[in-house]
Amino acid sequence: MTTQPLSLAIIIGSARGGRLGDKVGHWFAQQARTRGDLTVDVIDVLEHPLPLSMPAMGEEPADHVRPVKDALSQRLAAADAFVVVTPEYNHSYPASLKNIIDWHLQEWAAKPVGLVSYGGMSGGLRAAEHLRQVFAELHAMTVREMVSLHNPWTAFVDGEAPQGADAAAKKLLDQVAWWGKALRTARTEQPYAL
Repeated sequence: MTTQPLSLAIIIGSARGGRLGDKVGHWFAQQARTRGDLTVDVIDVLEHPLPLSMPAMGEEPADHVRPVKDALSQRLAAADAFVVVTPEYNHSYPASLKNIIDWHLQEWAAKPVGLVSYGGMSGGLRAAEHLRQVFAELHAMTVREMVSLHNPWTAFVDGEAPQGADAAAKKLLDQVAWWGKALRTARTEQPYAL
């Protein structure tokens, strides 16, 4: 029996000038595209400029915001699983990433989330741990394995990842794929109740 490939959304969470996030995100997307069990959609926060001010609960966004939000909502809802690429800023993740998350509530539910972090000596681990709490509140399930890139500033110049990163990406993708299949089956058999 063949299974339809999982739709994996890879979210590049940094909007800072001179960022490394796009290089890390595209490297990870290349890793995911080598697999036959995944289709990949790369979502860059820079391409979805949602305002920081949000409408009141139950109200619709302003007319100029609605097309941006709706386009992103469709892509997130279509995903069976997510991998979030985040830097660590001041011991946490960037506001640009939190803003994208907060504009969407139901799209994350009952889906796995993998984390790819980068930063100084900590490799972005504090940002990743903060995101685990946020995604738990949104009824998403973060997987145990992750990719943590310590001081990666000179890496990715020639498209090469730091030593060991490819192996860590494979472990992360294996877990995301397993949970993605299991949760997709569960959502099909019985819709998840928020």
